[in-house]
This record gives sequence, C-alpha cells and structure tokens, in this order.
Amino acid sequence: MIREQVKSAQVEAMKAGDKERLAAVRLILAKLKDRDIELRTASNVPDDDAVVVEVLQKMVKQRRESIEMFKNGGRDELAAKEEAELGVIESFLPQQLSEDETRAAIEGIKAEVGAASVKDMGKVMAVLKERHGSVIDMSKASGLVKAALS
Repeated sequence: MIREQVKSAQVEAMKAGDKERLAAVRLILAKLKDRDIELRTASNVPDDDAVVVEVLQKMVKQRRESIEMFKNGGRDELAAKEEAELGVIESFLPQQLSEDETRAAIEGIKAEVGAASVKDMGKVMAVLKERHGSVIDMSKASGLVKAALS
C-alpha cells in the first residue's frame, strides 16, 4: 500500500536527518489525513490506494502550477523548493504511462466508444480516467484526447 510507503519514508527521513524530504512527506501525510476526514461522511469510500493516488496527483498538479508561477515571477529559490517537493511526491506515485502509451490507450477507447468529434471528448475522458486514472496525468491526457478527436 502506498500509504505505508509514505509512513515508512517519514521514519527513514527522520533517521537520516533529511529535513527537506521529511517536510514533504509530512505534507503528504497531512493532505491524506484531510482527505480521510472528508471521506468520513461519504457513502461509498474508494480503495485506499485510489485515495492516496488522487491526493498525490492533486499535489503534483499544484506544485507544477506553483513552479511555473515562481519561475515567471523570477523567484527561482521558491521554484527549486517546489521542485524538490514535487520529486518526493512523484516518488510515491505509480509509474506513469508514456506519451505513446497514453495515445494508444486513447485510440483504443476512441474506437471502443465510437468517438468521432470533439463533442465526444467527455465520453473518452470518462473511460480514460476510469481505466487509467492512476497512471496518466489527466491534464496532459486532455490535450492528447482533444488532438485525437480534431
């Protein structure tokens, strides 16, 4: 389980005295705890690994946006800090599909659902997220689906 990997990484970072990694791991654990609290009132709770992957992907997206903003604003030291956190967060995510593998998955789903135009993008994206949501960056996949349907 990914959650157990994160917890053991916290202990390892403490023992190694790696303050930056420890801070990033603690941040991940805090976000997971927040998500667990949100799910207390949910009627159907998803698989734990699915919850963890969802939280990690959201954190990755936030870091990438922050890095871009910091670089545009000339704050390279803050961008470097965010990049370090991004590396730690990504280390817990399952191996992502390559762009070619993502395109192949999109083409397969496109043929399966009979998608012909951009109007069918929602159908393709829904199936793509359901089947490959944990191993595909959905923001990048969105552009690939749009290109495939144009």
